[in-house]
Amino acid sequence: MLSIMKKVISTLTLGLVFCAVAVAQFAFDPSVPANYDATTVVLPPSPLKYQVLFVGQLDSVQTTATYGNPAGKHPAKQWHDFIGVTPDPSKPGEFWITVNHEMQQRNSFIGDGGGMTSFKVRRDPVTDTLIVIEQTLNDGRKGKFFNIDFVNTVGETGMNCAGIIGVDGRIWTAEEWQVSSNASASAFLRDTADFTINAPEFPTFHGKTIKKFQNLNWMVEVDPKQAKAIRKQYNWGRLFFEGGAAASDNRTIYLGEDATPGLFTKFVADVPGDFTKGKLYYYAHTKTPKWQPLDNTDLNVMLNPRTPAIAGGATVFNRLEWITINEKTGRVYIAETGRDDLGKVSGWRNAINAGAVPAQHHVQRAASKGLTPVSDDYVDYYGRVLCYDPVTEEITVLLEGGPDFTQANVPSASYPSKHLSNPDGLNMLYVGNKAFLIISEDLNGSTYGRMPDSKPVVCELFLLDLSIPNPTINDLIRISATPIGAEVTGAVMTPDGKTMLINSQHPATTNPGVYANSLTYAITGWNNLVVSISEPKFSNEDRFQVWPNPVARELNFNTVTDAAIFNMNGQLMRVFRNTQVADVSDLEPGIYFVKNAKGETVKLIVQ
Repeated sequence: MLSIMKKVISTLTLGLVFCAVAVAQFAFDPSVPANYDATTVVLPPSPLKYQVLFVGQLDSVQTTATYGNPAGKHPAKQWHDFIGVTPDPSKPGEFWITVNHEMQQRNSFIGDGGGMTSFKVRRDPVTDTLIVIEQTLNDGRKGKFFNIDFVNTVGETGMNCAGIIGVDGRIWTAEEWQVSSNASASAFLRDTADFTINAPEFPTFHGKTIKKFQNLNWMVEVDPKQAKAIRKQYNWGRLFFEGGAAASDNRTIYLGEDATPGLFTKFVADVPGDFTKGKLYYYAHTKTPKWQPLDNTDLNVMLNPRTPAIAGGATVFNRLEWITINEKTGRVYIAETGRDDLGKVSGWRNAINAGAVPAQHHVQRAASKGLTPVSDDYVDYYGRVLCYDPVTEEITVLLEGGPDFTQANVPSASYPSKHLSNPDGLNMLYVGNKAFLIISEDLNGSTYGRMPDSKPVVCELFLLDLSIPNPTINDLIRISATPIGAEVTGAVMTPDGKTMLINSQHPATTNPGVYANSLTYAITGWNNLVVSISEPKFSNEDRFQVWPNPVARELNFNTVTDAAIFNMNGQLMRVFRNTQVADVSDLEPGIYFVKNAKGETVKLIVQ
């Protein structure tokens, strides 16, 4: 449905299509029959509006005085990932947006390591789209985009990947990539001197001195309103966090670790809203109770909670990514993105030998192949989406990635119309009384069907109707794809349900215009969506059928085919090879003809 990124792909490929037609024999007769009489389909205008809000490197952020340099204005960092949204309770319709930068970079003005940007938006009273507004912060900074200050508050971050949006709009950012020594930290941090913790809210940690690298890989709360970090959550433990989610009780925080092995942990606050005091637990499905405590008042335990958790029988997973919660049911959804050579990973094997227990679905999945989770041949190419039920405390597989392929290179001719690989970002979309899971891909590779052979890597964004019992890949609804080289991430709805915010991360620099940079874009109009979010429906008739999707600006065919689109003059406009979905987001309004490889033709009216 979200076609702004597909327009970029169309721009990049359109010239290649015409070149190919010029040098190769075209399989279609381009003539339009004089006595044309066939099915007519109409593609109405899209009810959604698209806009780019924030572009890395091209937009500048207001910075604080850092490393002896004065406050100023400097190009924003790139690699946009998580998007946080914080409503302004005093001004309905206005909210702050925070964007993570998942990169490690020395920067004398923004700060070393990772980064994060904050800005505020309001709705245009006429178009309902978003307007970035000028602000003046308490520290005197003025402008539209503001660097969130870590250096002068809690210390640098290693990088910023996903995060947490609290029930009241509080924001936490995660530091995923493992940093295990000052030597590795020195690649992106100029200062590796020992760090003294300044956190009086944690009295057993306050004033303690740790190695500089040990001040990385925490969850960090930030203030999007004043663009500064508040605290590193030393009481949540130092793990390789990708993301987390806050439960509606405003006490429970679920946390996922992007590692092999990865832990599933939770923090439960003593008092709602106060996350400086409470208990920390790790999940262990073979224990009673399933949530086992960790001493989060002991700094040594918090610096390395994995060791006691693994020794205590923690359940281990294969790279846990984003976590989200269905507010209608309370169920928790977790992306387990996978890793190709899982059974061979020494850290995975060592953890299991030390007492950890592989998640039950890995035991069952391996057994179905005559293997164990530590067998050399046990692979996990595609990953999956998991579901944790707080009532039963059981974790089950909601949706397995795939379908599986046994050959490394899968030809386009045998490639399925849908394939889910390496789910990463997760969030929720509510339309009417339905809840949809937003699933973003971040491919770990292109072999074994993650991409058809010889095709460039394209990550896709899907919706899954959570009312479907036992969903499969066929139930996924594809809503977007990224430009070449990019990861689609950050997808989140604004509090009023009108706009979806999405990031395009690290695209190829050969993409045109702003699309050569990481960027944050908005799609507005979900509240006015009159077209149901559903899959194409075709009759049983043995003929060429086309189903138009006005939101996605796509044509869906009832069978995989080669197809071409001609205008009224018989001029070839687009050609599609071996596909069941055709992107027509670049077609101007008018009358066209869609012809398949058998010569069957459908009239298309683009409005």
